[in-house]
Amino acid sequence: MPKNRNTFSSLAAWRRRAVTRAVHGGWRLVQQAGGVTADRPGRLRFRRIGAGTRLAFPQGTVFGERWIELGACCIIAEQVTLTAGMLPDLDLGPDPVVTLGDGVVLGRGSHVVADAPVRIGADTFCGPYVYITSTNHSYDDPDEPVGRQWPRSAPVEIGPGCWLGTGAVILPGARLGRNVVVAAGAVVRGEVPDHTVVAGAPARPVRHYDPALGWQPPIRTPAPVPLPEHVTAAQLAALAGLPADLAEPQPQPQG
Repeated sequence: MPKNRNTFSSLAAWRRRAVTRAVHGGWRLVQQAGGVTADRPGRLRFRRIGAGTRLAFPQGTVFGERWIELGACCIIAEQVTLTAGMLPDLDLGPDPVVTLGDGVVLGRGSHVVADAPVRIGADTFCGPYVYITSTNHSYDDPDEPVGRQWPRSAPVEIGPGCWLGTGAVILPGARLGRNVVVAAGAVVRGEVPDHTVVAGAPARPVRHYDPALGWQPPIRTPAPVPLPEHVTAAQLAALAGLPADLAEPQPQPQG
């Protein structure tokens, strides 16, 4: 009897492992098939989607694609929401509402919600669950529920090369300069100059770069060790376990 129990137990464990491998393998196939690219847009018809850009599957809420432009080589992680307009099927006019420059990264669960124009500059990286919006609730009438009052909108501009930490919130009317760092959980409104680090809610400058003095206050951690000059993009892709063709330069859109 103990021998039979061991046999059944081993068989059950083998079946569980087999089912787990099958589920994981099947999910990888679904993710690959459900990813959105310029060549495989699926049901999504963006105003523009650049070469090398990919929206991971499953996507979050996406509507108003006719007014959303995605540059080349962008990475849009799972469950990212991209919306133009308050509701689907609105006519928003001739101009784009959401524009992502080349090389923008939106981390998992992030939201870009736009009624007024939102522009995100090239090579801006956003951590998970970043929230960028050009629309906010108003509460002028104390007798009317806040959710039923007409919202306020203002354009948002995020300069190139910025880093937005996990859970950062960018409010309507915000204007971030070049290479701005927004700390995790910060709530940003108003203007942030180039090369500034902001933190807190509301966000306030905690560090800035002075051309003569460097970073003020000084950065205490040592600078990262640069990559050796002989390392190629293909070698880096191999180290990361990526296909070699992803390391090749992507064609840029004309015009």
